[in-house]
Amino acid sequence: MKKVYYTNKDIEKLTQKIAYQMSKDKWRPDYIVGLTRGGLIPAVYLSHWLDIPMWTLKVSLRDHADTEMNAWMSEDAFGYVQGNGTKTDPALRKNILIVDDINDTGATLDWIINDWQDSCLPDNTAWSAVWGQNVRFAVLIDNQSSKFSRKVNYAGTEINKAEEPVWIVYPWELD
Repeated sequence: MKKVYYTNKDIEKLTQKIAYQMSKDKWRPDYIVGLTRGGLIPAVYLSHWLDIPMWTLKVSLRDHADTEMNAWMSEDAFGYVQGNGTKTDPALRKNILIVDDINDTGATLDWIINDWQDSCLPDNTAWSAVWGQNVRFAVLIDNQSSKFSRKVNYAGTEINKAEEPVWIVYPWELD
């Protein structure tokens, strides 16, 4: 399989493209969520450039099969009102940007959607209004042949691994 190497400068440029796309949309998150490991560096860049707080979320399905739940993030996204059972307030919904290095198969991003919905009023149909409006996804590289159930909102670049199988090597990875 062909390897494609990205430099730190490449990562910076791809992240700038994401920031530009958000600006063009006139959409600003209340906070950024960087997915460990690959999403942390672009999330930090965005956090500093845009002066927006950043949190991390551990979702590693490929290398270590390890994840963490952050129910408070799903409650922020949904506008959940503590202590009122199933009460929500759409006006309290936070805008959250979830950042990763690549939307490869879509499994990581779909895991987040399923986890967040399962942890906060899973049967409430209002979740469909949250995804793409309050919660958006940004990746450095969007694989067009991904099976992600939604569309990535912001991408630095696109590839299609079904047409040209490549292995992406980021500057923070050892080859």
